Amino acid sequence: MGRQVAIASAGFSEHASKRSDVNMAELVSEAVEDCLKNAPGVELDDIDAFVNGNMPAFEGSNMPELWMTDWMGARNKPFLRVTTGGTTGGTVAIAGYYTVAAGLPKTDTVLAIAFEQQSQGDTSVGLASVAYGEISVLNTLGIPYDQLSRLLSAGAAIGVAAYQATNYMAKTRITEEDLARVVVQNRHNAAKTWWTHLKMPDLTVEEVLDTPYISYPLRYGMVCPASDGACAMLFTTEEKAKDMCDIPVYVNGVASVANETAVLGYDGSGTGQIDPSDQIAAMKSSELAYYQAGISFPRKEIDYAEVYSPFPNQELMWVEKLGLFEETTAPKMYEAGVTALNGELPINCSGGVNSTNAIGASAMERPAEAALQIMGKADNQVPKTVHTSIGHGWGGSLNLCTLMVMSDEPQRKWRR
Repeated sequence: MGRQVAIASAGFSEHASKRSDVNMAELVSEAVEDCLKNAPGVELDDIDAFVNGNMPAFEGSNMPELWMTDWMGARNKPFLRVTTGGTTGGTVAIAGYYTVAAGLPKTDTVLAIAFEQQSQGDTSVGLASVAYGEISVLNTLGIPYDQLSRLLSAGAAIGVAAYQATNYMAKTRITEEDLARVVVQNRHNAAKTWWTHLKMPDLTVEEVLDTPYISYPLRYGMVCPASDGACAMLFTTEEKAKDMCDIPVYVNGVASVANETAVLGYDGSGTGQIDPSDQIAAMKSSELAYYQAGISFPRKEIDYAEVYSPFPNQELMWVEKLGLFEETTAPKMYEAGVTALNGELPINCSGGVNSTNAIGASAMERPAEAALQIMGKADNQVPKTVHTSIGHGWGGSLNLCTLMVMSDEPQRKWRR
């Protein structure tokens, strides 16, 4: 068993569609400064090592950490870079956790930083690299070209989400109104959080449904923005965390799980997943992380959740696959207000990825916000006391999920 790890602080930059007032390094420094501000007494000199990540292909700036070191405060410090697509931020957070947990020399306190300045490049072009990998696999296996046509018609992220949405709608018989309701809740929540992108406190379901389709059933008003932004999290030992903050947040379970992409399932490979809304990786990651954290009944034992949902159908899907609600019941829970700020199980009170999407940072912002809810420091703080929360990430080609389980009490009986 490694060392018990705690989160002592988290911070953000301001997010917008184009942060032309700062360069990439200055954007990151905002998140670092905010993180340290939330941990009084902690200085850059107190940080032993750094973990960093973004998606360079989306910005057209390769290995930016080489010239951003001073702005992070990482000069002459151990440094690790991680990139895993949409889950980059989640993977960076998990890497920060493991760096402390491993107990190596001079790794007591680690600053994890994730960011994206999408306005510097073209994310849609970068996402095409995912398709190129798929095409190589299809050609190697000799799969008929009708499979290839399915892949090429995906249309990057929105096409992927549209396939998920139609499959999920077929299972649950939900309507577009149910999807719009999720969007409205997220945009209202984002309006109460200082660092978020799409703040729409007066948005209505009717206004969402009045926007044009991009790819059925997803309308323009339902999709996430492309954001510039950064996030930072401070991981440290249990002992040091008590000196850095009033309420340390203990990391009691982590998981990162991938299965083969859905398009391969059509041909009987691997798990044979042919429904992109099945999300076996989400179920497996929650199974592993909950087991580590000693959670047997997630609906009863988890007080708050941040899930990675650029599109509203995904939010409904994730909360079911992560065991928070029974299959096909999430739409009713949202309609009944169960997931609202003052509900039984609040979800994405930051507005989620649907309101703010700096891709490299998005999957870190989920556990960061979930940790702040436990600390009682979130902008849109839930009224009830949050003892246990989760932060979820999603990426790859429908197939990669990260999950972090956090609590105000450490898990003494760590299970692997």
